[in-house]
Amino acid sequence: MDHQEHIITTLKTLLTYLGVGVDDVTAEKDEKMNSLRVIVSTPDSAILIGERGARLLALNHLMKRIVDKKEDESLPSFLVDVNDYQKKRIDDIRARAHMLAERARYFKSSVEMDPMSSYERMIVHAEFTEVPDIKTESTGNGRDRRVVLRYCEEKVLA
Repeated sequence: MDHQEHIITTLKTLLTYLGVGVDDVTAEKDEKMNSLRVIVSTPDSAILIGERGARLLALNHLMKRIVDKKEDESLPSFLVDVNDYQKKRIDDIRARAHMLAERARYFKSSVEMDPMSSYERMIVHAEFTEVPDIKTESTGNGRDRRVVLRYCEEKVLA
């Protein structure tokens, strides 16, 4: 059994134990994040997602602990998504980050984003790795940790 099949089988088993109805579980490769997105289609999405995605974060943490414990070799990075909730959230974070980067460019200053989870901060950092005039850094502690988008003057070589 390959890694992808193992993750899907483990997730289906866990959801069965939780008594959650599942229509389908599929996986797709996210090239930009170099990870696997495991998508659960379910009529019980509210149970799995929770308030502001709190239960979904817990489900991801639990799945990673279970799968890591059973595997001897290193696994690919993966994310459990329920009815595309995470995908929509990631797209929204990327759009907000680009809007705030434009604001930083316009005012030639730094702009702080709202507090985010470590995974969400990683998305923003990855989004700006090859953008020369915007640098990202995380500040704050705990639940108040956030990304700061800093405008940097581009050096023109003459």
